[in-house]
Amino acid sequence: MDLTTQLRELYAPGVAYNIAIPDRPIPDMVLEVASRYPKRAAIDFFARQLTYAELAQEMRQAAGALHQAGVRPGDRVALVMPNCPQHAVAVLGTMLLGAVVVEHNPLAPAGELEGEYERHGARVTIAWSKSLEKLTFLGRGHTTFCMDLTTALPAASRMALKFPVKAAREKREQLSSPRPNWARSWTHAMRTATPWRGDCPSAMEDVALLIHTGGTTGVPKAAALTHANLMANVEESIAWVPVLHEGAEVFYCILPLFHAFGFTIGFLAGLRLGATIAMFPKFDTALVLAAQRRLPCTFFLGVPPMYERLLAAAQGTNADLSSIHFSLSGAMPLSAELADQWEQATGGLMIEGYGMTEASPIILGSPLASSRARGALGIPFPSTQVRIVDPENPSREVADGEVGELIARGPQVFSGYWNQDDETADVFTEDDWLRTGDLVQVRDGFIYMADRRKEMINSSGFNVYPTQVENAVRSMPGVLDVAAVGVPAGESGEDVVAAVVLEAGASVTLADLRKWAEKSLAHYALPRQIVVMTELPRSQLGKVMRKKVREQIMGAQAAATDAVAGAREAVAGARGAVSEAVAEARGSVAEAMASARETVAEAVAGVRASSSEQSSAPTDASDAPTQRHEETDDE
Repeated sequence: MDLTTQLRELYAPGVAYNIAIPDRPIPDMVLEVASRYPKRAAIDFFARQLTYAELAQEMRQAAGALHQAGVRPGDRVALVMPNCPQHAVAVLGTMLLGAVVVEHNPLAPAGELEGEYERHGARVTIAWSKSLEKLTFLGRGHTTFCMDLTTALPAASRMALKFPVKAAREKREQLSSPRPNWARSWTHAMRTATPWRGDCPSAMEDVALLIHTGGTTGVPKAAALTHANLMANVEESIAWVPVLHEGAEVFYCILPLFHAFGFTIGFLAGLRLGATIAMFPKFDTALVLAAQRRLPCTFFLGVPPMYERLLAAAQGTNADLSSIHFSLSGAMPLSAELADQWEQATGGLMIEGYGMTEASPIILGSPLASSRARGALGIPFPSTQVRIVDPENPSREVADGEVGELIARGPQVFSGYWNQDDETADVFTEDDWLRTGDLVQVRDGFIYMADRRKEMINSSGFNVYPTQVENAVRSMPGVLDVAAVGVPAGESGEDVVAAVVLEAGASVTLADLRKWAEKSLAHYALPRQIVVMTELPRSQLGKVMRKKVREQIMGAQAAATDAVAGAREAVAGARGAVSEAVAEARGSVAEAMASARETVAEAVAGVRASSSEQSSAPTDASDAPTQRHEETDDE
């Protein structure tokens, strides 16, 4: 029995092993849903809503505006904005023309954005006004639309922003910036455009979306996802949770659309189900809990740090989370303790998903059944096959229970990176299975993470998995958070370094840490260095960026080495200066002594000469010179 067949035995009742993917591009799916639920709210943004009928109309309006700007099938349209109704409309309008959506992080630095533009070559951009200052590299011939986030707010909120008070001014500055002369108004373009009445010209195998990945391991790459890839993962995800009801769910779309998890599950799957999608421009517990009171969520999508913070905020305000029937966590491991606490607070079920951008993104999930295992990555989604192989020889599968690299294939798996053939070749095996780069093993019928292959530490020839080190250290009293990385250590390979964040008032030494960790780690896996940090660098989703941790540690060590070398050089210089000064002083003293001797010698000689003259002088007074004393007669 192959691994996929073995793992499918744990599927929840009613979940099919393989599913059909509808032959319709994404805009056609939206139009179909709009025909069934025209009056249902599709998008909610701080209580301002767009119905599905209005969303379909706005999609056509956006397509018309982009067509007038010269966008044609296959062209790329770059979107640089947070989650908001304009973002949703721009995505669908671009796709309706048969063009390709290119997602960008609106908070990314200018250099990163410029590199991404160089790769995808978009000639049209719709950007949040606050992000335009980072897009000044866009030259002539590029059409840039400025999007004002405040126009999506309810009328009362827009009026409140105009109040001449400090709070209103600060809020305006957070949400919007003046439009520069070189950018067009997206609001005006939408208002004056002729709606696009044509059909979507895209075939299912045409690229619909470029979404950037690999930012935590190197230069970002643009994964090219087709309509078929995205719709396959949407259908697989909905099939995984068969108890969701069409036309009745409320999705909270908090994860950004520039992240595949948020784009496919939070946005597209919500549209496919005819759900009301509450969009949030950022994760803020106060905003989420306010929305929960107004529009209770039924399906929540997030990452562990979000669940942790939201749970704490809800407990502190006695907020009611009981409307949340299903929750999906991904992007990083979810602790059993947090999952249990969340289920207790909501009364719903928490499931975990595992994937990567290149798979649109989900490959594995924990089943919606009592058989699900906490902490496991899960089992393969419908229509998805997996294998665990030797990372050095992907054609060889490892024995049951051994650690190996997870590889996968299925209709959600992309065909490559945009204009990056070498990188594409590296991510596939010779027989076209996607290499995840993650080291996993099967235990009790579920796939568990061992670690990222690229982050594995080589300590004296032994493979050390950072996650194992982190799990051992994290349980130590006084340790709030930890990241384990390897730093070069000469012939022994790498030293294991534990970067720890301590609880207030706590103190941990390397000896203490090693003594604690040796209860669960082999000797070669014990940290050889400990670095205390105030916080660990995290991605926008809250994932610890080990690469950044390693860079910071090595940078600090290099700076310390340079400082020591500088100090030694300064000491050596000081010693040299002292030696020169001493030598100079000795020379001066010698000169002074020589001069003094010479002076003394001259003085002695003078005295002797004087003495000699005195001894030879006459003693008779008659021989002495005489003075004449003349007196006048008047005296």
